[in-house]
Amino acid sequence: MVWILPPCRTIPNSDRIRLVSKLEVHDVVMEFPAVRALDGVSIAFEAGEVHGVVGENGAGKSTLMKILGGVQHATSGTISVDGAPVVLNGVRDALRQGIAMIHQELNLVDELTVAENVFLGQEITKGGLLDRAKMIEETDKFLKQVHAGFQATTKVGELSIAGKQLVEIAKAVAVNASILIMDEPTAVLSEPEAESLFALIARLKEQGTTVLYISHRLTEVCAICDRITVLRDGAWITTVDAKDASPSQLAGLMVGRPLTDFYPPKMSVPSGVPVLELKDVCGSSLSVRPGEILGLAGLVGAGRTELAEAVIGIRPVQGGEIRVNGQPCRIRSPKEAMRHGIAYVSEDRKGLGLHLTLTVVHNITLANLRKYGSVVLSEAKEHASAETWRKDLDIRAGDFDGAAINVSGGNQQKIAIAKWLETKPKVIILDEPTRGVDVGAKREMYNLIQRLASEGMACIVISSELPEIIGLCHRAIVMREGKLVGELNNEELSEEAVMHLAAGVKAA
Repeated sequence: MVWILPPCRTIPNSDRIRLVSKLEVHDVVMEFPAVRALDGVSIAFEAGEVHGVVGENGAGKSTLMKILGGVQHATSGTISVDGAPVVLNGVRDALRQGIAMIHQELNLVDELTVAENVFLGQEITKGGLLDRAKMIEETDKFLKQVHAGFQATTKVGELSIAGKQLVEIAKAVAVNASILIMDEPTAVLSEPEAESLFALIARLKEQGTTVLYISHRLTEVCAICDRITVLRDGAWITTVDAKDASPSQLAGLMVGRPLTDFYPPKMSVPSGVPVLELKDVCGSSLSVRPGEILGLAGLVGAGRTELAEAVIGIRPVQGGEIRVNGQPCRIRSPKEAMRHGIAYVSEDRKGLGLHLTLTVVHNITLANLRKYGSVVLSEAKEHASAETWRKDLDIRAGDFDGAAINVSGGNQQKIAIAKWLETKPKVIILDEPTRGVDVGAKREMYNLIQRLASEGMACIVISSELPEIIGLCHRAIVMREGKLVGELNNEELSEEAVMHLAAGVKAA
């Protein structure tokens, strides 16, 4: 098989991608201050296989992939390509060895177009000038492969999180790598978008590409992978054939114990006046009562996040009415929403939910600074509150005075929730609350949401994972093309019922 780079691209000979037959890691160790992220990991990745890598947050999956992608350098151990040791001192070194990576954290420039992002650093030139027409033409081909619904000339800043993820996938496809690392590629994709990605992975496999697939969605890992490696606490636990594995078995291997009662039992919803009502807001009307968990379902782009942002004043409300405890109110900013007892935990915890360079303590207290002083903040009070939330939410972060960026995804999500619980809301809107967190952290999150509801808080859960909506929520509102198209009570909730409404097709 011969790999052919897109025509006209001017890549120096030293940077040309090679075809790789086998990739191996031997006794790889990665140490950070006070943390051993990888502890002597050895794995062989065969040519042309889809190899899943699973584990809880903090198990070392992303660290290992960043080492293979040239982003980080291992403390010790060796990496071999076709039996020969290699040194990967950067992303360019990895690309020379035929290894490309799609990162979980989006790495795009919002001010540039999709085409400019796809070809950033490897631009096509003609006569010494950028050949923009050719780059747009090639990018549109890559976007078609990943079934993206936008053009190469679109500004990346105008895209949703899911759209940006498709651009990242298109970037990786564009370099024709023989080893493609995908870190949580479906975390923000709808079911149809994920199916398109799986079809693309199957085509790449047929062409001989090796795909290293990292995901917390164990059902899809079992479905699309040939072999699966389980990591736990930085160590290799086992590698199994996917055909012999089940999601429940993998979950048990990941956490070191069997998982039962994944979703907490649903409690009855108290009757009474809805704490939040929307009447024809952004074309949708809904209500939620104290102690209720209301699901907001729909395909990516259906308008769920946009509706939530309208409720908290990020987006203007054109017509309609918002009522809190039966009283109409105008909300023009998140600050006003907070005054009315409404909190919103963003789906983009790294970009919008947290300030990753600030300490864990400062992130927790950020939304409620007046509580800690008007001119000079009381650090002692801030630390006391943070310690309360550490115990209450079981936030596992060794150093609360360290930057939030050093905390695992599941614990970052708890920090984002703690920040808004500090404001004592009556309603909390959780947008994709388990995105990118492991199976153990998911169960903790479900128990937390159930506990908040049992304490009288109204919870609205926006999720692209239908089992999550069905297993957790009392009711579900389904949106399509920016409008509410149906409501399902607990007895009516099923994946088929939600998908029929979301896709606009009639049940058989």
